[in-house]
Amino acid sequence: MSAVDITQPSPGEPPAIALARKAAESPVVILPRVSLVVPGLNEGKSLPELARRIDEALAGKEQYELIFVDDGSTDDSWAVIKRLASENPAVRGVRLRKNFGKAQALTAGFRKARGTIFVTMDADLQDDPADLPNFLTKLEEGHDVVVGWKVQRLDPTNRLFLSRIFNGTVGFMTGVKLHDMNCGFKAYRCEVIRSIPIYGDLFRFIPALAASQGFSVTEIPIKHHARKYGSSRYGLERILRGSFDLMSVLFLTRYQKRPMHLFGFAGLSLASIGMLIELYLTVLWCLGHKIGDRPLLMLGVLMIVTGIQLFSMGFIGEFLTYQSQTRHLEDEPPIREEIL
Repeated sequence: MSAVDITQPSPGEPPAIALARKAAESPVVILPRVSLVVPGLNEGKSLPELARRIDEALAGKEQYELIFVDDGSTDDSWAVIKRLASENPAVRGVRLRKNFGKAQALTAGFRKARGTIFVTMDADLQDDPADLPNFLTKLEEGHDVVVGWKVQRLDPTNRLFLSRIFNGTVGFMTGVKLHDMNCGFKAYRCEVIRSIPIYGDLFRFIPALAASQGFSVTEIPIKHHARKYGSSRYGLERILRGSFDLMSVLFLTRYQKRPMHLFGFAGLSLASIGMLIELYLTVLWCLGHKIGDRPLLMLGVLMIVTGIQLFSMGFIGEFLTYQSQTRHLEDEPPIREEIL
């Protein structure tokens, strides 16, 4: 007996009715509007409470998905995520092969997100999910990026001091005036994330990179809670890494499409000064003076060579680095397993 193809109309059944019947028999998948991406390293104790509070804030109000990214945890984080996913269909999980850092964890979560709005939160319960509706309201007002501002921070004094230095420096250098650029609680339209490659520690500078591409960036005050479990990994080393990334951001935001304005000006200036020095020595030589033993001769040559190198090689290396990271947007993240 041959199989019956239900996609073909029955004898005498109009094709339009057959297509409608097929559509009715197919399962309907409702995609979420909001995708929350929560990376974490050894935060297993805080995940159940975080998932519960997010559900309380959004259930019945928004179609959402909660994507926990296990960034190589050595505790029971992945087991907790699997249990939460079995209890709540909105919870999904992504597990990386090892600890790759927050940028890679966020990228892996963004790749799996299906919503039109992306929200990032830390997994340590310091961010309050009750603020989520405020982020969404701000996006609906027409903004593309919304950054949380911890008005009353409950952090150690040294961390507050370092954070203020960092935010003040970033605001001065980039022109994007935010009270807390480093806050992990942010909301984006999906096109923002799709257009900006994230590598190294550049995830903290997404608002500055987005502003440079014409996206609207704003901030809202949020509640902040003291860490409930574990200890903070924020310190001086992170500030130092951030300073190097800030230099990269300045180049990418100001000179990505016009690198000659930076390296060309510096290279041309050095080469011009070197040529003037050599011209001066040439005049002296023509007048009968010895110039072979003068240090000024070597200085002029050095400035010309250095200027040519800056002009021809410096910006090319930086620009190729950025282009290579853009191509990496198409690479597969190092995921070990996931819960769909």
